[in-house]
Amino acid sequence: MENYKSPVYNVIAVPIEKVVANHYNPNLMALPEMKLLEISIWEDGYTMPCVCYYLKDNDRYELVDGFHRYLVMKTSERIYQRENGLLPVSIIDKDLSERMASTIRHNRARGVHSVELMSSIVSELTKAGMSDSWIMKNIGMDKDELLRLKQISGLAELFADKEFRLAEGWIEE
Repeated sequence: MENYKSPVYNVIAVPIEKVVANHYNPNLMALPEMKLLEISIWEDGYTMPCVCYYLKDNDRYELVDGFHRYLVMKTSERIYQRENGLLPVSIIDKDLSERMASTIRHNRARGVHSVELMSSIVSELTKAGMSDSWIMKNIGMDKDELLRLKQISGLAELFADKEFRLAEGWIEE
């Protein structure tokens, strides 16, 4: 890796209309923090690029990190105008499982996650053949957290498409 060059050294300006959110980001931000982020971007500009994967088939950039910075430009007319609708983006070229892991690594250091979405990601990674040790290493989980998330997602799958009824002879009191 002696010739490795970090993606941040190749930031490009991408029209916001070409950027799309991913389906697996579990990071949530409260309204006061979103307002603060909008103020921060207005006062300081974009100081960090969003991280995207380029989808060649439809000429779009799928977010890996930076959803809330992207959302600020989508919702703040003054920032959209000042930035000419261009979002600073650095590109990573990784498969879906690695992009999911990247999203989690980026987010865990600074945000909170929805348990439901995290369990969904664990389920998707498991179905993709990622081992428990891979998930723990790449997403920064300990074995107890992984087990809890697997139990949550597993329970949902166990009961999907099942018909439920009261046991024979059961009487409501």
